[in-house]
Order: sequence, then structure tokens, then C-alpha cells
Amino acid sequence: MEINIIKENETSVVAIAGRLDTVTAPELEAAVKPYINNGASIVFDCDKLEYISSAGLRVVLSTHKLLAACAGQFAIRNLNTEVKSVFDITGFSKILNIV
Repeated sequence: MEINIIKENETSVVAIAGRLDTVTAPELEAAVKPYINNGASIVFDCDKLEYISSAGLRVVLSTHKLLAACAGQFAIRNLNTEVKSVFDITGFSKILNIV
């Protein structure tokens, strides 16, 4: 997995490429942690995300909850069909801001 974090105005955009699974989920969690603070805005750009496991979903949900607790904003964008279906099946599409 490859992670690139860039700033777009006041938003931290986390571009994720490859597989987000049990092996790589801790890496994403560690990379995002410093950006979670009061009023922070984070977007996961999943344009090049090929696969997500339950461990990856846990990091997504954890990030969402931590940002909600500190009045932050969280969104996910550019889901491919396969990853989007995982979000739909698990019900994540109903609780997360997917653009």
C-alpha cells in the first residue's frame, strides 16, 4: 500500500493506493493520526485503492469517529465498484460521507 497526504486548502487529502488489509491498516492509522485534531478536515481519496478488508474498514470507521468527537469533518471519495460494494454491504455507505 502507498499513502500520500497532501493539503487541499484546509483539508488533508489521504491518497491510498493498493490493498488496505490487516498488514497495511496500522500504517494508515499511524499516518492519519497526527492530522486528527479539533476542526480537522480529512478526505480519504480511494482512486487507486484496489481492496479493503475488515481491518481497513476499522481504520476508516475509527478515523470517522475520532474526527466526529472533535468537531472535524471526514469524507471518502473515488471508490471503485468493488470497494464501493464492500462499503454498501457493510452499511458504511449509510454512515459515512462518500463523495
